[in-house]
This record gives sequence, structure tokens and C-alpha cells, in this order.
Amino acid sequence: MKAIGLIAGSGQLPKLFARAAKAQGYSVHCVAHEGEADSTLAPFVDSLAWVKVAQISRIVSLLKAQGVDQAVMAGGIGRIRSVASARPDLGAFRIMASLRSMRDDEVLRAVADYFEKQGITIVAPTDFVKSVLAAEGHLAGPVPTPSQWADIAIGREVALTLGRADVGQTVVVKEGAVLAVEAVEGTDEAIRRGGRYGGPGAVVVKRSKPGQDLRFDLPAAGPVTLEVMREVGASVLAIEAGRTVVIDADLLFKWADRLGISVVGVQEQP
Repeated sequence: MKAIGLIAGSGQLPKLFARAAKAQGYSVHCVAHEGEADSTLAPFVDSLAWVKVAQISRIVSLLKAQGVDQAVMAGGIGRIRSVASARPDLGAFRIMASLRSMRDDEVLRAVADYFEKQGITIVAPTDFVKSVLAAEGHLAGPVPTPSQWADIAIGREVALTLGRADVGQTVVVKEGAVLAVEAVEGTDEAIRRGGRYGGPGAVVVKRSKPGQDLRFDLPAAGPVTLEVMREVGASVLAIEAGRTVVIDADLLFKWADRLGISVVGVQEQP
């Protein structure tokens, strides 16, 4: 049986990947980040070991001990928590020494390059679970109004600028005004901040970065996103078709219908 590694962070994508990879005949060997990955991963994988953030050499050793020569990076690592809980080892220090900046994309690509030099190729988790990527068009809830579509367009334009600067992927807009942009706090807190400033009726836009590397850090949305939107009365969730991971899609869409929140997948125009 072919072995594949799973380097797991937060969220449901690690479980979705593990289930799909095993169904395709792989044995899945997981290295999970403490304080980030789901503590109930064990039944979904063939082996499970825990590491602290930035223990790169340890991850390599654990995966190679299982005969792994390809792996995925699935799930998030909170930026604030990662600073507080990181325990960098020799591999991490070697990666940091090669960096010109600490921007997310540069760090992640450097990590992937380091793994490849150690004989482990990093591949995209969505190669195994393409069905989790958002479709194009109206997905759930009411059809957005013309003014909401205008806010979506503004949010996508601002998110494109954010992505070029490697800052964040989420923008909150209402009636043409940008209420919040995602930075180190993450998507949920950006939505809450936008809700505090603008009140009910905001539009939430998520968009991948220009030249997004599909191996890591794709935007994601799920029922938790809708719960935060419900808290602040946000009315539209616009995600990028083909480049946003939709977690628990059936539940998300049913809940959106029930809450009256519009969900749309927007395709990048050529």
C-alpha cells in the first residue's frame, strides 16, 4: 500500500483528506500540530504523532520513518498562536536563514522546498478531494441584490490587493464601504470587527491570493463561518469558485437557507 503523509493543522480538511486518501488505497501517516489539529484525528489515519509548531526536522523524521515520500499540508496554523507556541528546531532555523521575509507564502514555499530536499514532495490536498472546492454561481440562501453584487465586486478588488501584499484573504463590505480586512487575527475576527462597525447586512468576501499555490493556504469556509456571520447579522458570503475549500458543504448550504444568508461562488474572469 502506498504511504502518504498528512501534516495537519486546524479545521476539518485534514479529516476530509485522510478519508479520501484511504479510499484511494493510501495508508495515511499524520503528523499533527499541538493546539491546532483536531484531537480526534486518530481513527481517520494509520499512524498519528504530535509536534509543536516549527518542529520541521522532527516532522521529516517521523514521516520518513513511515516510508513517506509525499505529503500534504492540510489545515491552518493560527498566526498569533504559532508565535507563542513555536518550538523551532534545526530544520526551522535552516528555513528561516534562507528567507528574505516572513510573509506566509514565502515561508510555506520554503518549507515545501525543504521537505523536497529531504526526499518528501509536498502535494495539494485538493488533488485528493476536489469535491470540496466551491462551485460557481448561486449556492444557497437568497439571490444577492444588485447592491450586494456591487459590494462583492468591491470586496474582491480589495482582497486582490490584500493578496498581492500577502496580508489576508477576507474583506467585509457594506454599501460600498470597506468595514474590515483580514490580517493576523484571522477570518472570524475580521467578520466580527466588520459587524461591529457596520451593523447587520454586511457582505463577506473571501478570495485566494494572486498566483495562489494550491498546495497550501487556500481560503476555506464552513458552518463556523456562517455562525460568526449570524452573530453580526452579515447577509452574504462570496467565495472564490474552484479555489475555496467548503467544509461540510451540505450543512453549510442548509444552514444558509435557514438563516437567509446568501452564499455565492464567484469565478475569476479571464
